[in-house]
Amino acid sequence: MKPLHIILGLIGLAVLIVAPLGQGTYITYVLCSWLIFSISAMGLNLTLGYAGQVSMAQAAFMGIGAYITALMTMAGIPWIVAVLVAISSTFAIGLVLGYPALRVQHHFLAFVTLAFNTLVFLVLRNEEWLTGGSFGIVGIPRPEVFGIATMKGLPFYYFALVCFLVAAAAMAWMIRSPWGRAFKALRENPIRANSLGLDTRRMTLLAFAIGSAFGGLAGAMQAPLVQFIEPGSFALVHSLKILLMVVVGGSGYFFGPMLGAAIVVLLPELLRFTEGYYLIIYALLVLVLMVFSPEGLFGLGKKLINRFRPQAERGDMKQGAQL
Repeated sequence: MKPLHIILGLIGLAVLIVAPLGQGTYITYVLCSWLIFSISAMGLNLTLGYAGQVSMAQAAFMGIGAYITALMTMAGIPWIVAVLVAISSTFAIGLVLGYPALRVQHHFLAFVTLAFNTLVFLVLRNEEWLTGGSFGIVGIPRPEVFGIATMKGLPFYYFALVCFLVAAAAMAWMIRSPWGRAFKALRENPIRANSLGLDTRRMTLLAFAIGSAFGGLAGAMQAPLVQFIEPGSFALVHSLKILLMVVVGGSGYFFGPMLGAAIVVLLPELLRFTEGYYLIIYALLVLVLMVFSPEGLFGLGKKLINRFRPQAERGDMKQGAQL
């Protein structure tokens, strides 16, 4: 890692540490939401941005993780045990959901995952004996970590920040590992990757499973943050919202989901001074970005840097021109 990257990382960490200080409860809650949705968007970015597999079911995995955590913690089971069960369960379900990706691709796969998200929503709404139905589950306790209670906003923010950093570190390691290169090969040209000996079936299933596990982790944190969950919080519109985070930030870029989550979660709050027009302004900004830079904000930044950076002339081309 370059020294500049280390310095920028330390500056970013310092900003995250001091961001909630002196802020009200609502601002702290919004920052926690940004951290949680960043984790979920990181998982979708692995599935979509790196492996090239379309998924519109990330909110469903958040819902599964949230309900598992809520039911277990309200039964007196520690949060750390509940979150491990939530991550394992969503990993296994994502592995099963990945099997249709072995037979269908692109918009057909999007319809399959869309149907799964709808199925999960209907189960959460109709199985009242387990999920509480449309009334949801109320009074979900916040975790106690190493004897430190997180009932107040500031302690829970730092708890969420630690979880976010651990998830980001795991994702960075994965992307730089041979798995990450295999995911990129699967995205660029699966036929060529298969001809070079890559087990594309296994990597496709892993892309879905790992991305789903990140959604389960985000849901396991969403439940104690809000302390109330209901099926509507994990409907299809929220999967589209997470997909928007990945696309706006920059699909296939490591920091893309984090920036996209900041745009989707924080920008509407910053535009509230415009009163009734903030959603119109927000939608227009996103529309303009997608028209002029389909690769998102990081793709736009890369284009600008390449445009103004002087291009180094290759030595062999210079010698060829002299001939």
